[in-house]
Amino acid sequence: MLQKLNNTMKTLLLFIAVEAVLIFGYMFFTGKQEMLIPAVLVVFVECLIVIYAFERFRALSEENSSGLENMLGRVAAEGYLYGGVGLVTYDSDHVITAMSDLFNQRGIERIGIKLLEWLPECERLISKGEETATVAIGESLFEVTRVENEPVLLFRDISALERYRMAYLEERPVIGLANLDNYEESTQYEDESVVSAISVAVRSPLTEYCHEHGILIRRLNNYRYMLLLNEKIYNELKEDRFSVLNRVRRSAQKQDVSVTLSLAFAKGTSNYEELDEMATGLMDLAQSRGGDQVAVQTAGEEVEYFGGASEATEKRSRVRVRVMAHTLRELIVRSSNVIVVGHREQDFDCLGAAIGVAGIARALRRPVCVIERTGGVEEKLKAVVDSRYDELDAGLNFVTESEALNQLQSKSLVIMVDHHNIRTSNGAKVLEAAKKVVVLDHHRRSTEMGVKPVLMYIEAGASSAVELITELMPYITNQVRLSELEATIMLGGMIVDTDFFRVRTGARTYEAASYLRKMGADPGKANDFLKEDYDEFMRRNSIMMMAQNYTDHILIVPAEGVHASRSMISQVADRLLKVKNVDAVFVIAETGPDEISVSARSNGRINVQVIMEGLGGGGHMTAAAVQRAKTNVADLKGELEAKLKVYLQEESGYEGNTEN
Repeated sequence: MLQKLNNTMKTLLLFIAVEAVLIFGYMFFTGKQEMLIPAVLVVFVECLIVIYAFERFRALSEENSSGLENMLGRVAAEGYLYGGVGLVTYDSDHVITAMSDLFNQRGIERIGIKLLEWLPECERLISKGEETATVAIGESLFEVTRVENEPVLLFRDISALERYRMAYLEERPVIGLANLDNYEESTQYEDESVVSAISVAVRSPLTEYCHEHGILIRRLNNYRYMLLLNEKIYNELKEDRFSVLNRVRRSAQKQDVSVTLSLAFAKGTSNYEELDEMATGLMDLAQSRGGDQVAVQTAGEEVEYFGGASEATEKRSRVRVRVMAHTLRELIVRSSNVIVVGHREQDFDCLGAAIGVAGIARALRRPVCVIERTGGVEEKLKAVVDSRYDELDAGLNFVTESEALNQLQSKSLVIMVDHHNIRTSNGAKVLEAAKKVVVLDHHRRSTEMGVKPVLMYIEAGASSAVELITELMPYITNQVRLSELEATIMLGGMIVDTDFFRVRTGARTYEAASYLRKMGADPGKANDFLKEDYDEFMRRNSIMMMAQNYTDHILIVPAEGVHASRSMISQVADRLLKVKNVDAVFVIAETGPDEISVSARSNGRINVQVIMEGLGGGGHMTAAAVQRAKTNVADLKGELEAKLKVYLQEESGYEGNTEN
């Protein structure tokens, strides 16, 4: 600014000098010397005016450009300049009154302009009292801080720092594991040529995908690989929604095998040992949830899941069942007593599994009790239990949670059946106090369990908890004895969870049902237990009438103003799923005081478990649910539709993904 003033003054003085020469020359040649004094006065006055104007503008310029120097001192101002820090002052109208040399050096001149017109991002510093804001000026990025109780803003150039930060974040290591699910089971009895064809079909998409994205891949065994990448590459994979899962699945289907891919990625730290442990645990999670999905965790944060589009395959081998049975037998034999814990709102599968565990404990001559009088019971099961309570109580010793706590000893064994999360348990206090806990469940594993079991047997490929426990029985002891009623309730649990043996059934399912039939289960009575009365039938039909098409293949039932049990809305979903061309049904209704629930069912073409997990629930691929408090049917429907939209966009292979 001062340099410009100096140049301007020199120009004006030169002009005055030329003017004086011309005037004096004119008077000399014309002989009009009487005009000399007036001419000299005019030139003198012009010089005075120029000098005064120069001094005035220089004072104003120095006031603006050096005001900060006066405030901080020249040394401090130079220090700010060296450190890439600029200062801006403004008046009560937020008009900029001064800017430090940093801005002058970069050709930024905003004095006299309103601060918020230039940088709207600074409004939260001035009016909202926030400490810092980040603004972009030209190609530079500045961190802006307001000086407390002063109309002064400090600008720190963080462009280089931001580049280094982004480079650091993008280059942080990520360790991954890739597992070809069900590979060994699909190839162990095939000819060498078939095995070779399957191997090429399922490995090629994975290796090609890794090469496309610059991932280092190394084989650990026939079905597992280690992956080494960085955060930048991982973000590319996430943006791609891990399309390699679909590639491997489709390639395997062409070979007529049920091989899928599971991925685990650990990130967020530079400690390789910690990353390795995280990746191994994540792969266990992905496998226990049925595979065909991605489990990702950033150090110190919750696990994220992607994929899970196919149903969990049956992976239990006879050897594993025998090992689990032997371990469970040893735990029971060494315990002083057994306490069986189910989930809240017990259903036939939950109580059936508890009956099976109680039968095993009785056969091994260990005192056993079942928490049944706390947490609620599903309506149809309640009717059965109430009508035959004494008979059931004689063998199961029904107790409340408080009574179970009184029976808890240092050597007690607490067994969780049909669930694995303490938040859904009807004996949470018992689980918190127990020293030894066993988990027997068939639901896809959630990240947080709330307990540290000494034995965990979670098989997402099993149809029901009853199936798992029935299969363990002959390997534990051949002395298990069940009454006809107990065996029939267990069979009822399998019937409910398989929708009358129509979904999630394998050869092992029918073997377990056959075993229960030999133990005295009556299929006719089991079906009678599951029948509904006339009023229940009419209520269910009235809810079904509220069904709406979300797409040509998906129904949503927003049961506004209807109070129904969880069992009721699940029955509505099951019934509507039988409609031709319907792939999935979602029933939303009030199921309790300040509780709205969604019951989801599918025929296997849509993974409702993934959708319900997105809403905070869970379950299986073909049957899942969620319960929410402090909401309403309309709001929950809106959330569901948003999740469905994302799911259908991601599942490009699903033919019915055109929305209305």
